[in-house]
Amino acid sequence: MPSHAPEHATDPTTPPADSAPPGPVDPSDPLERERAHLAASRAALRAMRADAEALNIKDVTANWVNAEVLQGEIDARIKALADLAHTPLFFGRLDYLHAPGMELAEGAEGENFYIGRRHVHDADGDPMVIDWRAPVSQPFYRASKKDPMDLRLRRRFGYTGGQLTAYEDEHLTDPAEAEQASKLLQSEIERPRVGPMRDIVATIQPEQDEIVRAGIGGTVCVQGAPGTGKTAVGLHRVAYLLYAHRERLARAGTLVIGPNRSFLQYIEQVLPALGELEVKQATIDDLVAHVEVRGTDDAAAAMIKGDARMAEVLRRAVRSHVSSPTEACVVVRGSRRWRVPAYELQEIVDELLARDIRYGAAREALPQRIAHAVLVRMEQAGEAPDDRVQDQVARNAAVKAVVKAVWPAVDPAKLVLRLLGDAEFLAEQAEGILTPEEQKAILWAKPARGIKSAKWSAADAVLIDEVVDLVSRTHSLGHVVLDEAQDLSPMQYRAVGRRCTTGSATILGDIAQGTTPWSTGSWEEALAHLGKPGSAVEELTQGFRVPREVIAYASRLLPAIAPELTPATSIRESAGDFEVRRVAQDDLDGSVLAACHDALAKEGSIGLITADARVPALRAELEAAGLACLDPGQETSPEARLTLVPASLAKGLEYDYVVLDEPAAIVDGEPDERTGLRRLYVCLTRAVSGLTIVHAADLPELLV
Repeated sequence: MPSHAPEHATDPTTPPADSAPPGPVDPSDPLERERAHLAASRAALRAMRADAEALNIKDVTANWVNAEVLQGEIDARIKALADLAHTPLFFGRLDYLHAPGMELAEGAEGENFYIGRRHVHDADGDPMVIDWRAPVSQPFYRASKKDPMDLRLRRRFGYTGGQLTAYEDEHLTDPAEAEQASKLLQSEIERPRVGPMRDIVATIQPEQDEIVRAGIGGTVCVQGAPGTGKTAVGLHRVAYLLYAHRERLARAGTLVIGPNRSFLQYIEQVLPALGELEVKQATIDDLVAHVEVRGTDDAAAAMIKGDARMAEVLRRAVRSHVSSPTEACVVVRGSRRWRVPAYELQEIVDELLARDIRYGAAREALPQRIAHAVLVRMEQAGEAPDDRVQDQVARNAAVKAVVKAVWPAVDPAKLVLRLLGDAEFLAEQAEGILTPEEQKAILWAKPARGIKSAKWSAADAVLIDEVVDLVSRTHSLGHVVLDEAQDLSPMQYRAVGRRCTTGSATILGDIAQGTTPWSTGSWEEALAHLGKPGSAVEELTQGFRVPREVIAYASRLLPAIAPELTPATSIRESAGDFEVRRVAQDDLDGSVLAACHDALAKEGSIGLITADARVPALRAELEAAGLACLDPGQETSPEARLTLVPASLAKGLEYDYVVLDEPAAIVDGEPDERTGLRRLYVCLTRAVSGLTIVHAADLPELLV
């Protein structure tokens, strides 16, 4: 696979070649021709942005509302057309044997397409760069010697600071050229990182691309070992679906759900870099923020509250508010009195209960059904009432009184407040579902006086969300991406599932990284709770970010934490820096600082991961040593590269070099050994280039 690069290094102070004034291009130098195309493409992108900025909508809108909406769309397009100086406009080129979709005469050549993050066209509308999501771009990710997909050549480009500096060719139909790994692809994968997560659009692998381009009609679950790129795959899938189904998803909406704010801050720049600016991001807690969370549950109570059985308990509690009519409903209109007997009212109530529709919808239907019964009597008496009369009867005071007595309004928070504070009420609703011991575990020791004074837990908020949906249907989005899904309880899965009942979802996670007492045992079980049973489960086992030696070491824990999973492999050519340092207890903190200094001498970001209980002590040690440290989620920079990471927040984050402090303390910080070992597995696999373990206590037996 031929690679080509300039003989002399470029002065970093020199403006990028593509920004220099156009001059004569040497036709015999392919690199110069490619640079010229890059310069022309950037000029075309600037022209596209200028055209958008010059649009005058003053005389084309009917009113100020339309004008505001149209101007908002124009502003979004202008923002999406921004040319990011250090982001390559295109990263590949495809030379087809034939024009896509047609056969050429013998000896004729097909078209060439440059593949990039967004579409760019010239003044005549001809494409200069093709969006990576377009069908014609697919062979860039999937073509091989065995299946060249009608490609004659695939060219990859290498960049330094936004300047095109090298290219590499694969002649897919040349039998003399052996198939081998791309050096440019390998260097891009192994490139040190500073700052938030970046897109992988130039390095998507065939098995990842299959998931990215899966149809919108079905839900996809991705079981991915550490470093396999499952988060990036999920985000690129959102970008692809927005490209392929723009109008549909613009109406229904898309949402990315992450485990915590630090994680969302880490990934927040990926989709904008791909030109998608309108995708919302949230945590599970954000979705169910009906009350202020100020309390916590012990593990036993949290597991019961998160159990799927609670859905039936809550359903019973909601429906318990419905009572039987005790007297007839008498409606007075003018000089006439219309009477609906109690037994007929009961029939209406029973019918609505049997339909099992939302409590609120049934409550809205009840006065109309009573009014209809009155209208039947009017017609039997020779009157000819119309719909307006039915609406008037439905609003009659007597009908309203029946509805209030028989089908009263339900406040979700007040209902859960009563359920957790009233032992008798809880026992009635949980009979045959929860044992007396389980009921006692979730019952508040001291009932709260009201909604605002209650010390709600995160699990309580999920229960309230369930009741909200029992009362009135939750709005469904077009597509939801759920990352780190293995840590959700069944009730949390239900909360997410309600947000995509009529849409699809991409579920991302790793069973081995489940670190909550209620973490899922299988994806089939999780998908059933989501309301997406039978959805496809894809497994990614080829790692791209974690070094071989590091992932092999961490995989020693799999027999204890997830014996059914296939150990991950790594395509990284370098084994990575890996070291285990045993030190004396008195020297532990000093040795951790020394390891941080060693890591800071190298290029890239550094994460110091430690048990949550040791964070204050290590922060004090770092400050005393003059080492500034960031919190998880804060953006690293060349001046601030060290982040102090509590083990509980490490999931989903990556650093070039990781210093792991006292593994035994991380394991001991969890309620049971399996959860502790899973937490340690997460921490061990955050390193991209190197891992240094510093410990005084004995390591877990599997790591010795």
